[in-house]
Amino acid sequence: MQPRYLFKFATVFLLAGMVNQLAAQPAAYPSPPPHADRLFYLQRNHNSNTIVYDVNYSKGVLDTDDPVHVYWIRYQEKGQKEELSFIQRKFAYGIKARKIGDKEYELSIVAYKNMKLYLKFCGDGRFRVFTLINKRYSVLTKIYLEIRKGGSPWSPKVDYADITGIDPETKQTVTERIKI
Repeated sequence: MQPRYLFKFATVFLLAGMVNQLAAQPAAYPSPPPHADRLFYLQRNHNSNTIVYDVNYSKGVLDTDDPVHVYWIRYQEKGQKEELSFIQRKFAYGIKARKIGDKEYELSIVAYKNMKLYLKFCGDGRFRVFTLINKRYSVLTKIYLEIRKGGSPWSPKVDYADITGIDPETKQTVTERIKI
């Protein structure tokens, strides 16, 4: 990942104001293949490389010290899976987790600690991540960042972020745009 993209994710949320609008993810972007451990993924407009967030199991049991595994799918290259760099993990896309109950964690993406995510074990035997979308707790499925050209690694120019999920009561897709 090029350094100029490193802190763009942080700025999306630090400068955000809430606006309800539909997602505008480019139709040509591939979605990561479905997987039982998949929590959500993040994409940006500069290329189709995707950051994926999966449940992290160690020997078939949730890794309680590191419950979420974050990695790239490098669609712009050969579609290979690649681990985040140290800087990406510690300053941009990594996850901080704090246990708050039995099979329940409060999470935050390191670039934006104010957006609370909740990893919970659900009745269907799977873990899911919940967050506020349109003032309702919903199952997070993806985040899309629209980044303008220009700026610097420390001050990127971000137009908006679309947060997409599923309302657990209605099973409908919900999206909220955070406008910059």
